[in-house]
Amino acid sequence: MTLVLRTTDRPTEPTPVLPVLPAGTVSLLHVEYETQPPSGPGATRCLSHPRELAVRGIPVMCTACRARRDWLLINHGRNVWVCCRCSNQWLEPEISRADFDALIAIPDGTTYPSVEQGLTALGFDGAFAGTYLD
Repeated sequence: MTLVLRTTDRPTEPTPVLPVLPAGTVSLLHVEYETQPPSGPGATRCLSHPRELAVRGIPVMCTACRARRDWLLINHGRNVWVCCRCSNQWLEPEISRADFDALIAIPDGTTYPSVEQGLTALGFDGAFAGTYLD
């Protein structure tokens, strides 16, 4: 027999069991979670950067269409990708998450269901290839 000493006088409460909802039912907690802006290490954030971008003093240029400005920077975790209007995108290891955070002045808070839908909504899906939108 093992003896366990109790150090508090608080009674233990059983862990509450959440009710199982029928299929097709949306709980209020689920709706509240979906309306919260994404945050934390798993969030994907985008930042429009209309000006030229220099990495370590070297101007960034798209290898597909030779554009030199009007970028979309995409941050997920520690990684930052650069996306061009022609839909060419690449991982840019020289831009850190801290660099990305420093570029954000006032986030607009627009949330898209997926990165692809965000690229389309912001015009970085190739529809505006060869143009600069100022």
